[in-house]
Amino acid sequence: MELDRDLCSLQEARNLVRAARKAQEALKDFTQEQVDHIIDMMREAGEANAARLAMMAVSETGMGNYNDKCFKNYFASRTLYEFIKPMKTVGIIREDQEQKLWEIAEPVGVIAGIVPTTNPTSTVIYKAMIALKSRNAIVFSPHPSAVRCTNEAAKIMQQAAAAAGAPEGVIGCILNVSMGATNEVMKHPDVAMILATGGSALVKAAYSSGKPALGVGPGNVPAFVERSADLAKAAEYIVMGKTFDNGTICASE
Repeated sequence: MELDRDLCSLQEARNLVRAARKAQEALKDFTQEQVDHIIDMMREAGEANAARLAMMAVSETGMGNYNDKCFKNYFASRTLYEFIKPMKTVGIIREDQEQKLWEIAEPVGVIAGIVPTTNPTSTVIYKAMIALKSRNAIVFSPHPSAVRCTNEAAKIMQQAAAAAGAPEGVIGCILNVSMGATNEVMKHPDVAMILATGGSALVKAAYSSGKPALGVGPGNVPAFVERSADLAKAAEYIVMGKTFDNGTICASE
């Protein structure tokens, strides 16, 4: 008997969230040293696979170009790692003796990570690393045009994290993609937060889910060049920004 594809997609989404919830219950008790070791191994895996993932993304989506996607994958691995490396995300992270205040870091739980077709692999690397740095699990929902490369990036991040001691299932990714599965992940009671990168309708759906959501949609705005600017340099940077990865960046002019 052939199973209904949409039902399979929904069940897969539920299974991934369930596994992520179980994994996060263990991850939340990790020490800062354990967390930082996991992130370092994820960074290493992201760098090592930056070129291969870039080629997969260009081949599957037909968007962007190989060199710029390599740069984005490397940036999401190395540059992000250097930025978050010194951050304390376990226990007391700030003290105010004068006001008698202590700020304590606590994970939110399971995060839904919505992934676009324009930046699939770099988005997975980035979101996976910030999720685990803060002791959260994450389940990714790929764009239908970027299923294979998104799943491969998530697999690489999960394997690197697991090799460093993270629980199995702490990073998951839907393979049988559907809009129903995306909505299921966003609205699942075990999902605490949404990181949505995609089109305006999808970001709006994330904001309407009833959960805390951080959304990033198209933001391609005109560039105003003030009269005191260096016109040659301004033109160079505007063209550079617009043509980077064939103009697929949401922040390009």
